[in-house]
Amino acid sequence: MNEQQKQPNEGLRRQIDENLRRVFQAQVEEDVPDRFTELLNKLRQQDTKGGRTQ
Repeated sequence: MNEQQKQPNEGLRRQIDENLRRVFQAQVEEDVPDRFTELLNKLRQQDTKGGRTQ
């Protein structure tokens, strides 16, 4: 592959990388739905009441 063919591919790869980072960053920043938080709290309470240890 010559230099002229590499440059467009590098630009395209850079653009794909940036788009993927944006999508995944949005997922990381998304809040956990309330129903999952409530479920986790209930499970923690059950573990505490039951005296379970890992």
